[in-house]
Amino acid sequence: METDLLVDAHEVARCLGLGHPNSVSTYQRRYADMPRPILDLGRGRPRLWLRPELAAWADASGRRFAGAG
Repeated sequence: METDLLVDAHEVARCLGLGHPNSVSTYQRRYADMPRPILDLGRGRPRLWLRPELAAWADASGRRFAGAG
């Protein structure tokens, strides 16, 4: 797996135009179809998502995704 395809909550928030990385958790509760992290080390630890999965989800749901990375 190419590591440049992995994004943390800070980058997810930036790409989706959210004001704070904690908003990513709110999005996950609100939108059941939002991709889940492929790596979740538990509370207070890093979570990583696949950028292409998030971009596809944003596109399919009509959301802006500024993560060309």
